[in-house]
Amino acid sequence: MGKKGKRDKKGKGAEKTAAKMEKKVSRRSKKEEEDLEALIAEFQSLDAKKTQVIESSCPPPSPRLNGSLSAHPERDELILFGGEYFNGQKTYLYNDLYIYNIRKNSWSKLEIPNPPPRRCAHQAAVVPTAGGQLWIFGGEFASPNGEQFYHYKDLWVLHLATKTWEQIKASGAPSGRSGHRMVVCKRQLIIFGGFHESARDYIYYNDVYAFNLDSFTWSKLAPAGIGPAPRSGCQMTASPEGSIIIYGGYSKQRIKKDVDKGTLHTDMFLLKAEGVGKEEDRWTWSRLSPSGVKPPPRSGFSVAVGPGNRSLLFGGVHDEEEEESLEGDFFNDLYCYDMGKNRWFPAQLKGPKSEKRKRRRGKQVETENAGDEEMEQRPPQGPLEIIKEVVAEDGTIMTIKQVISGPAEEKERSESEEEEEEEEGGALGPPVEPCPRSNAMVAVKHGVLFVYGGMFEVGDRQFTLSDLHSIDLHKMEEWKVLVEMDPKAQEWLEESESDEEDDVEGAEGGEEEEESSEEESEDDEGEEHHPAVESGENPEEYLARTEQYWIKLARSHMGPEAKEKKVVKVAHAMAKTFCEDSV
Repeated sequence: MGKKGKRDKKGKGAEKTAAKMEKKVSRRSKKEEEDLEALIAEFQSLDAKKTQVIESSCPPPSPRLNGSLSAHPERDELILFGGEYFNGQKTYLYNDLYIYNIRKNSWSKLEIPNPPPRRCAHQAAVVPTAGGQLWIFGGEFASPNGEQFYHYKDLWVLHLATKTWEQIKASGAPSGRSGHRMVVCKRQLIIFGGFHESARDYIYYNDVYAFNLDSFTWSKLAPAGIGPAPRSGCQMTASPEGSIIIYGGYSKQRIKKDVDKGTLHTDMFLLKAEGVGKEEDRWTWSRLSPSGVKPPPRSGFSVAVGPGNRSLLFGGVHDEEEEESLEGDFFNDLYCYDMGKNRWFPAQLKGPKSEKRKRRRGKQVETENAGDEEMEQRPPQGPLEIIKEVVAEDGTIMTIKQVISGPAEEKERSESEEEEEEEEGGALGPPVEPCPRSNAMVAVKHGVLFVYGGMFEVGDRQFTLSDLHSIDLHKMEEWKVLVEMDPKAQEWLEESESDEEDDVEGAEGGEEEEESSEEESEDDEGEEHHPAVESGENPEEYLARTEQYWIKLARSHMGPEAKEKKVVKVAHAMAKTFCEDSV
C-alpha cells in the first residue's frame, strides 16, 4: 500500500471521527435549537405583517458586526444585510436591509415583506441575473443571553429589480452552519467550511458544496487531493479561470475537559476544476506556496476582490490567551494577494500631498496606468507601529496594534518645503484611516474599497462600530471618512446592572430598543459630548484636549479606587481611537 495507502486510511479515519462528532453535536444542540425555533417563528410572524415594500431615507445603520456588505451589480449602491450587536448583557440580531448610495453618500432602509429571519455570520453573494440578485446562505441566531445558538441552513435570494425575497428550497443542502464562506464561480455558488456550535460542543467543517444557479440543485463535491483542515472565517476567492483559493481561517479543538485550543491557520490551497464540459465536476485540491509578504496570523479578517485580479484582506485580530490576561492585537492593515503571480504584498499608502512635493522638486512622475503597481512598491524602511496597551478595571490587559506604513522613501524636508505646505493648507496631521478592528463588512465597487463597522475590545468591553471608510485601490492615496463614529452611540451594560427588557426585545434588536436603553443608561457619556475641533486648533491640540475628556470619562467609570496609571492608559487608547476620524 505504501504512503498513499496510509494517507487514505488516515483520511477515512478522520471522516469517521468527524461524522461521530457531528452526530454528537446534533443531539446536544437539538433541544436548544427547538427553543430558539419558537423565538424565530415569533419574529417571522411579525415580519409577515409587512405587506408592502417601503423604502425611506434614514441615518446610517446602527453599530454592528458580522453582517454582509455587497456591491449592487448594476447600480452605484452597496447592500447591507443583517449582523449582530452586543451591549454587555444582550445580543441583538438583525435582518434589516440598508442601501448605501455611493454618489450621494446617503443611506436608505428597504423594508420588504417576508425577509429571511434575523442572523449574523452568514454569507452573501451577488450575480447580475435579471437586474441583479443577492443570494444569502446560512448564518446563526443567538438567544438574548448569547448562550444558545441556532445555525441556519436556508438559502434565500433577493431579486433587486422587483424588490422581493424568495426562499429557495432544494434537497441536498449543507448542514446548518455559520462562519462559512461562499463565492460565485461560473454559474454556481461554492460553499466551504464553517462551524456548528451548541452550548457544550462544536464542530468545524471542511466540506465543499455547489449550488447550480441554472438548475437550482445542490451537489456535494468530493475533490481529489489533500485539502484544508476544518476551519471557519477563511479567505475564499474565485479566480477568473474558475478556480477557488482558500487562505487562513480559525478552528479550535478540545484538548481535555473544558479546555479548548484555538488554531490560526496560515496555509493556502487551490481548488481547481479539472477538464472541461462533462468533466467539469472533477475538482482537485492542491497546496499553494505563495511568494511575497503574507499577512501576520489573525482571525476575524474581512475579504473582498479588488481590481487587477487581486484578493484583499483587511483587519482582524490575533488573540493570545495567557493565564492572567487576554491580549488581543487588532489590525487595520490591508494586504493584497495577486492571483496571477501567486504573491502576497502589503498595500502601501502614498499620500496625495507628498506626491505634489515630488512634482515640485522635478522628480519623475509615473503614469496613471501604473496605479495598480503603486500598491506593490517595496515596503518602507521602517513602518510605524503604534501599540495601544490598555489595562481595564479588572486588570485585563488589552493591546491594540496599529501599523501605519509610510512612503517608500522618507527624506528630511527643507524649511522652504514646510513653508510651501503651510501655504497650501497647513501642516499634515496623522493619517486618517479606520481604527483597528475585526469582523468588519467590506465591499469593492468601481475599484474603491468600502469598510463598514466591525468591533474591537478593551478588556472585557466590546466596542461595536458604525463608521464607514473608503479608499481608491487604483490611486492608494488616502482613506476617506464617509461616516464618522459617534462615541456617544456606544452603550455598555455591566453584568451587575439590572435590565428588565424581556428576551424577545433583546433578541429582536430593533432601533427603538437601543434608543430607549441609551436614554435610561446612567452613563455619563450622555451628559457630555465628544469635543469637536475648534477653529484654528491643530491636530496635536485637539488630541490633547480629547484625551482629557476621556480621562474624565474613564475615571467616572472605573471609580475612585482605580489607579491613576490605569485610568490614563484607558483614556489614552480611547482618545487615539475616536479622534482619528476628526483629526
